[in-house]
Amino acid sequence: MPIDIQLPRLGWSMEEGKFLAWLKNHGDYIKEGEPLFTLESDKAAQEVESIDSGILAIPTDGPKAGQIIKVGEVLGYLLAKDEEAPATLSGRSKVCATRPSQADDQFIGTASQQSGDPAPYQPSATILRQSGESPVIPASPRARRAAKDLHIDLSTLQPSGRGGRIRERDVLAAATYDPSKIEMQSIPLTPMRRTIAARLTHSRATTVPVTITCRCDATALLAFRQELKSKAEKGHLPVIPTVNDLFVKLTGSALRRHPMLSATWGEDQLLLPKRMHLGIAVDTQDGLLVPVIRDVANSTLTDIAVQSLRLIAAARAGKLSAADMQGACFTLSNLGTLGVEAFTPVINPPESAILGIGAILREAVPQEDGTYSARHRLTFSLTFDHRVNDGAAAARFLQTLRHLIEHPLIGLV
Repeated sequence: MPIDIQLPRLGWSMEEGKFLAWLKNHGDYIKEGEPLFTLESDKAAQEVESIDSGILAIPTDGPKAGQIIKVGEVLGYLLAKDEEAPATLSGRSKVCATRPSQADDQFIGTASQQSGDPAPYQPSATILRQSGESPVIPASPRARRAAKDLHIDLSTLQPSGRGGRIRERDVLAAATYDPSKIEMQSIPLTPMRRTIAARLTHSRATTVPVTITCRCDATALLAFRQELKSKAEKGHLPVIPTVNDLFVKLTGSALRRHPMLSATWGEDQLLLPKRMHLGIAVDTQDGLLVPVIRDVANSTLTDIAVQSLRLIAAARAGKLSAADMQGACFTLSNLGTLGVEAFTPVINPPESAILGIGAILREAVPQEDGTYSARHRLTFSLTFDHRVNDGAAAARFLQTLRHLIEHPLIGLV
């Protein structure tokens, strides 16, 4: 029985495609997986592989280059040895096919077949159970898995494989995509998750976000933090400032030099804050919270460390007040502790900028004398509202911040 070569569905929304050319000639022996023809869909031109083996038969009225073909239409046939195919496509099939895939059943040949000869067609018999039981429907393992996932009865399908075997494409062709048919776990949306989604949507709708990145050497910063840790362990400091505390303080110093990065968009004016309050993104069990560290520019590093310690603990305990999360003019989001090297942070309205901090990595850095030196480096990602600041202004802010990170004592005075 000739096997129809059908136009496959290359996507759920595809209904037709433009036939470009056959890649094989009439009478060629085709092995499954070999490119058979080229097709132009709504995405791009691509080669379509054969999902079976046999001798190619191209009817006289087969598709021509540039012809628009409906999904599921027959283009030609694959034949077994000494098998004949219809001379024309007058009886084209309307069975819908799916995207091309690797064949999931094997072409059956004989052990005595001579090398180079096409394998003859041998229909596979229906598999019978014990007397009195219903016959097992011939189907490939992939077809059975797909039928189970999509809740489709194999007995209702029209097989396209050799010997009446049902293949995965037959199952997918019969399925109407319906997410409700796929088993999923339902996770209720919490009020916090709804609020986060609403704020992020509002951010995208009301800002013109642009993200720029900058590499920075954090070797001196880590050395300075180690000194602070030693002082705290000796009792000279009440708390040990974290690396993030240093980022907060130095970002405040950079914003003092570039105050427009802390501005917000008004109806007919830009608004500058009187005090530099910075938000710090905190990951909690229920979602992302942004408590605010007050008056960073006029606070000591110890003051910032104490505020940060209290706010992070309150956030993770679910005890942040509304006032603790209001009034920020700029936010820092640090994913470096999770190994993220660079990312695109989303602006927290009504602010106009947010700084993403990547992981600090030890790298070999080339020196002027041709040698290499081990340095600690990280990437900053600054997302800013282009309505408030231009790219050059944002770049200058990052230049200043990089200089302060590489020379931390300058930004701490």
